[in-house]
Amino acid sequence: MESDISQENKDLIQKFGAEPISNLSDSPDFYAFKTGVLVSHRDFKGFFSALKKKEKCAILSGVNASGTLHLGHKAVFDTNLFFQKKYNIPVFIPISDDESYVSGKVKDQKQALENSKKLAKELIAYGFDPKKTFFIIDQIYTNIYNLAIKLSKKITLSEIKATYGYKNYDNPGLYFYPAVQSAHILFPQEQYKIPNVLVPIGPDEDAHIRISRDIASRFGYKKPSILHAKFLPGINGKKMSTSKPNTAIFLNDDEKTIRKKIGKAFSGGQPTVEEHRKKGGNPDIDVSCIYLKNLFLSPEEYEKIETKYKKGELLSKDVKQLFADAAIKFIKEFQGRLKKISVKDVEKSILKNGV
Repeated sequence: MESDISQENKDLIQKFGAEPISNLSDSPDFYAFKTGVLVSHRDFKGFFSALKKKEKCAILSGVNASGTLHLGHKAVFDTNLFFQKKYNIPVFIPISDDESYVSGKVKDQKQALENSKKLAKELIAYGFDPKKTFFIIDQIYTNIYNLAIKLSKKITLSEIKATYGYKNYDNPGLYFYPAVQSAHILFPQEQYKIPNVLVPIGPDEDAHIRISRDIASRFGYKKPSILHAKFLPGINGKKMSTSKPNTAIFLNDDEKTIRKKIGKAFSGGQPTVEEHRKKGGNPDIDVSCIYLKNLFLSPEEYEKIETKYKKGELLSKDVKQLFADAAIKFIKEFQGRLKKISVKDVEKSILKNGV
């Protein structure tokens, strides 16, 4: 396995039965399946086969209502968007306003709702088709709780404790949220009779998926298929945290901020230019190289950069410049589209009771 894959990603394969993406004999012609940013899967072969046969298929991929979008989201969102555009399928996006509140990620429900609407607007600006994209904001689409109640009957407290490690002092909202999350995941089958659902996620969300897949079989639903993206490091080379803004490149950052953050990014270069020219750099730990490899360059393009960096022909400042230029171009284009999105554009994509 690659050195830049987190232990969480490795555990999914080694301990929890996920299959490596590299084992797929047939995969989409899309960068995320080639650069290594998608690491593993569950039942993707079946989903992709159904997709090519033009059976009813959908993507479901949530986002937390505690913050704004950042480059760490890019691989999953790009993958979702690829499937929507290429195969003309719906994308369901739960925005977990309730989980953000009960877990203390936001100060109150009002903030969670405001964040959710802001994220919905950003995702339409990202490129998702308003006519084929459905946002599930639980404070608005409260019908989701009816499905959650139905599913909760076949989840035990022991399963919740074993999966999440919750203690008696944790609030009951946390204990119930796995039923809500499962309701999100199984919603396209329940409400729209779409049997083939793909859920691209980060490795930290797999516990929710394992519970929902178990519940699916108990209620006669088809188990959702899963894609696991890798964790990309923060700018400092450690785990990215939205609560520490300097560790992430946000899609609302301006050019000056982006260049400043990337200028301080963790480097795989040598202490001096002379030493770097002689020994070369280590792209496996260099944050700029990791982002260029996984999100912005084709394998062929990245191989040239990697070779020159290892030989010392490219300095750390050079790969930081390449990363900054790529990130700024992507983010400026996004921000330009965001300015054109109206409240009306977003409202028609938010699911509401009775509609």
